Order: sequence, then structure tokens, then C-alpha cells
Amino acid sequence: MTVVKTSLRNFLAHKGRMTLSAVAVLLSVAFVCGTLVFTDTMNTTFDKLFATTSADVTVSAKSAADAGESTPTGRPETVPGSAVQQAAKARDVVSAEGAVSSTGVTVVNADDENVGATSGAPTFAGNWTRNDLRAMEISSGHAPRGPTEVMVDADTAEKHDLKLGDELRTITASGDFTTKISGIAAFKVTNPGAAIVYFDTATAQQRLLGATDVFTQIHVTAAEGVSDATVKRNVAEALGAGAYKLQTQQEAADAGREEVGSFLDVMKYAMLGFAGIALLVGVFLIVNTFSMLVAQRTREIGLMRAIGSSRQQVNRSVLIEALLLGVVGSVLGIGAGIGLAVGLMELMGSLGMELSTEDLTVTVVTPVVGLVLGIVVTVLAAYLPARRAGKVSPMAALRDVGTPGDGTSGRIRGVVGLVLTGTGAAALYLAADAEEAGDGSLFLGLGVFLTLVGFVVIGPLLASAVVRALSLLVLRVFGPVGRMAERNALRNPRRTGATGAALMIGLALVACLSVVGSSLVASATDELDKSVGADFIVQSDSGQGIVAQAERAMKANADLDHVTRYKLVDAELTTPDGKTHDTELSAADPTYPQDLRREVTAGDLDAAYGEDAMSVSRGFAAEQGLKVGDTLPVAFKGGEKAELRIAAITADDTSIDMNAQYLNITTVEKYLPADRMPQSVMVFGKAGDDRADAAYASLKGDLKEFPQYTVRNQADYKEQLQDQVGQLLNIVYGLLALAIIVAVLGVVNTLALSVVERTREIGLMRAIGMSRRQLRRMIRLESVVIALFGALLGLGLGMAWGTTAQKLLALEGLKVLEIPWPTIVTVFIGSAFVGLFAALVPAFRAGRMNVLRAIATD
Repeated sequence: MTVVKTSLRNFLAHKGRMTLSAVAVLLSVAFVCGTLVFTDTMNTTFDKLFATTSADVTVSAKSAADAGESTPTGRPETVPGSAVQQAAKARDVVSAEGAVSSTGVTVVNADDENVGATSGAPTFAGNWTRNDLRAMEISSGHAPRGPTEVMVDADTAEKHDLKLGDELRTITASGDFTTKISGIAAFKVTNPGAAIVYFDTATAQQRLLGATDVFTQIHVTAAEGVSDATVKRNVAEALGAGAYKLQTQQEAADAGREEVGSFLDVMKYAMLGFAGIALLVGVFLIVNTFSMLVAQRTREIGLMRAIGSSRQQVNRSVLIEALLLGVVGSVLGIGAGIGLAVGLMELMGSLGMELSTEDLTVTVVTPVVGLVLGIVVTVLAAYLPARRAGKVSPMAALRDVGTPGDGTSGRIRGVVGLVLTGTGAAALYLAADAEEAGDGSLFLGLGVFLTLVGFVVIGPLLASAVVRALSLLVLRVFGPVGRMAERNALRNPRRTGATGAALMIGLALVACLSVVGSSLVASATDELDKSVGADFIVQSDSGQGIVAQAERAMKANADLDHVTRYKLVDAELTTPDGKTHDTELSAADPTYPQDLRREVTAGDLDAAYGEDAMSVSRGFAAEQGLKVGDTLPVAFKGGEKAELRIAAITADDTSIDMNAQYLNITTVEKYLPADRMPQSVMVFGKAGDDRADAAYASLKGDLKEFPQYTVRNQADYKEQLQDQVGQLLNIVYGLLALAIIVAVLGVVNTLALSVVERTREIGLMRAIGMSRRQLRRMIRLESVVIALFGALLGLGLGMAWGTTAQKLLALEGLKVLEIPWPTIVTVFIGSAFVGLFAALVPAFRAGRMNVLRAIATD
């Protein structure tokens, strides 16, 4: 009990000194709990939506993926209308209703502006059914009654300022058609952001599916008191076992949840990974805090040992303080995490994904994880300082308080650090020299881990050398004040190393990702310059296929010499060993070799676009023992079998169309029915001589009616690549900012505790003539050199990781290494300002010290 009281007294006596450590725990726990609450809330939202919109039993085509999801043809898989009557006659079925749903549509207003979701969610088009009344209610107007009417959801109407009577044009694979808004339907549950339009059944069938008397699903309603599973079996018997895919309401909801859940899991684990990095950085802060507190209380601990306290009691006393710190930080972090989740929901709302706070979900797991994580990490981080406290001898009570220098920092630690760093460097070398990306990635992961741990362990040894070097460039110009700042940073290399290591981790990841991102953009740009001969590339950024009417508009452009369609065709190849291989064949017009220049190792690529001919990649040919002139049996999915002659073998050293197998679209049309022919995923255009600018403008004009497609010239395409990588890096940098903030708190805490530790020394310096301004400058310079030390290690380590990662990417065709020196230099200089900022409060407090009281301090 005495130990607990002592620990509580010490904790309350030094609560100001522990505040920043508590903030580090708070931030890390808040990020973890906020991520869990946010993803749990999204799961709850989608669970409610799927459970509400799913029928008792849903019947769909056996090959259908998800309800209404379009196939490469632009239309979803269907079931015959006769199946509706068959299902309705099954035992224990109250009713069966045919439904139409398709995501292969674009809906535009009178100004040709897309009125679909802005969050990236699809636009759903279908017929209004009784099942829709489960989740929606008509808030104004009426349901569509004929081919000229459409009903939209209330969220879409509000976002795009739509009202009754407004005209909408729907673009489908079957053609365009115009309707007027007859009604607006509101969701009874939260709509996460999808746009929905409803037509009458006949119009939906004809316009969305291209045929009458077919549906995408059949919604079956079970008799009261009969389970969905029973009705599912009865419907299966009525329709024929295995003829269709049948799902109960729970199974349909689970399938939808699984699809969304895979995306949410990726997001959740990525965010938790960054939270883990922040927590790791926080460990250094906590270790430093307790190490300095133990050092400052050496005399006090010595007195406790002298009056009978055992080592175990002293050890437990420090660990109990850490436990209190972990509890306080974790509890506050849980509350902050819930607030963070609400903030993320608001952010997603501004991006178009609506999430209601009514669905805010805080499970028991979240606070438990937050408490356990915060407490365990804090106590473990304090373990070594606690052991050090337990080793304080009673004789320490007779010595002056102070922290002895730690210049040698331990030979064993230095040797261990050098071995870890050397082994990690060797692993990075093996990764860079690997011939297979899979093998190299294992060495890369090992090298990153070992070099990071090695730099942390060897930090005190590096601090002695690096700080001296930095001081020559940065501190010596400030005269005696600069030299004193240098000595302060060097007086305890272990502390300086730990403080710099916290900043090193975040900046190493920033540098690594910057190198990889810049190399990706540079490699892709270089590949575009060497390989792409087309002047223009037309595609949908949302992944939609290109409808025939848009293709016709491009072909009619007089400023273009040629237009090349590019399609991906599902097929099954049978190799000489009798094995079958599912693949996507690249079907294009014969002008494609002009639009994308590919190196040919054997044969003639133009010949591959001849009748019943194709090309294969060099790797596939070598693996299967194929050569020019051989024939391959090819079974087109949904079509017939063919024997195609290999007319060319293409090189693999490219990042564009790597491993592609080419053939002519006319060859595909010979073996695949017209209604199974996939839409083009891209269309390329080549302008005539000196007509590039005119063709660019006219092509954009031709496609103004199709806002789902973007026309890009080569400069636009390069800019898009740069923007995409830049946006991804900005998100990552934003998440890493949490770790860097915690590292800055570590610098602040180290300086603040260092000022307390040197109170008497500061008083003596002030007494012999040092001004407040000089004192504050000394502390700021000390902070700057510690920050630059961490930045130098982090940026150097990160560039080594990034360079190695680029060597692996070179095996996938991304061969250009580019070091983003402006970013690296900016981050390094920015680190100096971080050091200045971190020193503001400690320097201010040091300058305000009363000189006489400071001298009198023990």
C-alpha cells in the first residue's frame, strides 16, 4: 500500500512533466479507437441497408456476381421472365416479382452533367418494385408510369438540385433515352452515397437489358411463419436444382457485407498500421520521460533505498506511475477516438458518402482495445527506466542530484547496433539484387526492419558523431551559445539518440514513399514517351466501358487519322501440356501497334492482327514451350472455341500491357455472339499532321454528351498519373503526420525535462552574465540540432529503403529511379523549424526562471 501511495504522490507531483507523454498515449489510442468506431459504424450502415433491401429469397443468374453489376458487355446477367411464374408457384411463396437493376449506366441532366454519386459509388438504375418499399418511400410525385418518366432518390435530387419535371438523359449500352422526373423517393435507412433512378418495368427491361421478358433478379416473398431457408429449397425445386443462384435475405446481406467489408478491412488495417507507427514513436517519448524522471529523482530514490525500500518496491513504484499514465491517457484517448470517428464521418459526408451519427457504433471491443493497448505499451516502455531505478544504491542519497554523462553509451549496445544495421544493409542489397520480385520483397521487409532497429540501437553512438558534424555547419556560427547547445545535446547521447529516433521513424517512411512515388511517376512517364504513339486516350475514370454511340462519335471525327478500340476478352487457353489457363486477351483494331509500340522478340505483331492469329508474351511462350507458328486452342467464354496461330512474341520488359496477348477484334467477333461482345475499355486516337490541337478540341466536343469519359492527350495522361500518385502520397503523409506530431511532443518533453534537470546550471549561467535571450537561443539551437539529427537519419534510411524498393519495381517494368531532392531538402529544412517550434515553451520557461531560486535548487 505504501508503494501505491508513493507512486500516486510522485505521479501527482510530476503530472506537468508527464502531460506530453499522456498526450502521446492519448493520440495513439484515439487513432486506434477512432478507426475501430468509424469502420464499425460503416459496417452498421451497410448492414442495415443490405438487410432492408434484400428480399426473403433472391433469385439471380448463376453466373451473376452482384445484383445489377454490369458485365464487360455493359449489361448485367439476366433470368427469363418465365422463371418469375415458376417461382411464384413454389410452395410457401406468397409472391414473386421480377426486378431489373444495372450499374452500367450514366445519368446526365439537361446540361450534360453527370448526376451520379460523387463518392465513387455506382449509379443504380432499375424498375420500381414492391421490394423497394422496404427501404424507400415516395416523398413527392409518383412512381414512373411510362417510358418518359423516371424517379430519383432524394439524396441525388438534393445534391444536384433536381426537381419534379426536370429532364434526365440515361446513357446505356443499348442507347440513350430521355425522361422527366415524375417522383422523388427518400431512403428510410442511411444511403451511403449511391445514386438511384427508377423506371417502369417495361422501360427498364428494354433500355437497360436490351430485351423484354427478362430480369436481373426475382424477389420472392415467403409465407408468414415459413423460414427463408425452407422457401429457398422450395423455389430451387420449382426452378430446377442448380439452374439459378438463390440467396436468402441473410445470405444476400452477408454477400453484400463481404464485398464492402473487404474494402473496409483494407482501410481499417492501413489506418491501424499508421496508428501503430505513432504508438511506436510514443514509446520513445515515454522511455525518455521516465528515464529523465528517474535520473532527476536519483537522490530521492537513494533515500528510499537507505530507509529500507527494496529494489522491487522502487521498481514497482515507477511501473505504477506508468500504469496511472497509461490509464489516464487511454481513457482520454477513447473519448477522443469517438470524436475522431464523428469527424471522419463528416469528412466522408463532404466527399459524398453519407454516414449518419444515429448509426454511430461503439462496441465493447473498442474501449477494451484502447485501454489494453495504451496501458500495456506505457508499462512496457517504462520497464527499462523502472529497472534502472531499482538499481539505484542507497549511497546515491549522499551525491548531488544530476544525470551523469553517457558518452560511451555502452560497448555492447554499439556492437549489437552495428550487427543489426549491417545485417539489414545486407538484406537490402540482396533485395536490390533479386531476380524475382517475390523473393526480393521478403529481403526488403527484413532489411527495413533490421536497419530500423539497428539505427535505434546504435542511435547514441551515431548521435555523438552526427551532432558534432551538424554543429560545425549549424551551431558554431552562433559562437559560445552554439557550442554550449552542442555540448548539451552531447552530454547524454542515449537521450539524444532516443529523441531523434522518434522523429527518424516518421521521416524515414516519408522519404521512402517519396522516392517510390517519384520513381513510379518518372518510370510511367518514360514508358509513355517511349511506347505510346497515340495522341489521345479516351476512357472512363470510374471503370465503365465505352458505349457504341460514343465510339461512333469518335470515328466520325474528321481531325483523326484513325481510332483504335481496345477490349479485354475473357478466354481459356489450352497449352501443349493439356492444362487450361483463364486469361484476358487484349483485342484491338489493327492500328493498335501504331498507338502502342511493343518490342517483338519473334514474328510480326501486325500479323498477329490477321485472321485467326494472336500474339503471346515472351515469358508465357518460354514457360509453355511455344514458338511462332504454333497454334493454341482458345475457348471464348460465352462463345465458341477457336484454333489461333501464334504470329508474334512480345517482350516483357514494360509496365504498359505487360504479358498482354493480342488479337484482332474481328477474330473475337467471329467466335463471340454480338450480345456477348465486351465494350471497349479504352479508345485511342491519332491526329493527322498539324491537327493535334484541333483534334483535341473537336474530340472533347464530340464527347461532351458523354461526361463519364475523359479525353486526354499524352501531357494530360502524365499529369493524371502524377496527380494520382500525389493524392495517394498526401493521404499517407497525412496519416504519418500523427507519428511526426508525437515525435515533436517527444522533443518538447525532452527539452522541458532537460530544463528542469539543469535548473541549477541555468541559474549559475544567468548569474555569471548570460542573458535571457542567449539562454533561449541556446535551448532553441539544442532543439534544432536534435531535430536535424533525427531528420538526417530518417531521410537517409528512407532513401535507402525507397531505392531498394525501386529496384524491385524495375522487375515489373518501372525502371527509372528518381530521388525527389526538392521534397527531401524541404523536409530537412522543415525539421529545423520543427525543432524551433518544439523549443518555444521550454525556452520561454527557462528564460523566466528566478536566478536565485534556480541556484538554490538541489
